[in-house]
Amino acid sequence: MTLITYDEFKQVEIRVGQVIKVEDFTKTRKLAYKLWIDFGEFGIKKSSAQITKLYAQEDLVGKQILAVTNFPPRQIANFMSEVLVLGVVLDNDEVVLVKPDKKVILGKIIL
Repeated sequence: MTLITYDEFKQVEIRVGQVIKVEDFTKTRKLAYKLWIDFGEFGIKKSSAQITKLYAQEDLVGKQILAVTNFPPRQIANFMSEVLVLGVVLDNDEVVLVKPDKKVILGKIIL
């Protein structure tokens, strides 16, 4: 484990977004979804997420999630991922999304 300072942590921009659209992402090695996420005043951003084992597409639309929003965009196959959706990876490679336990304003930052 690498220790970081609070100032270093503050450089990571984690914001609340709401999934507004989901599609299968068939061009990846592992099953994944393409997500479109609304971050309120920060706009709609895209992400690729390997969360197909625990989440059906229809269950994701409308769900609030947390994502790192200040990483540079990353090309994944033919899709540009703009944010990193946060999740807990279980022993069997299932991913549980990290999300607020109450509805909050989109785009709010996590401290």
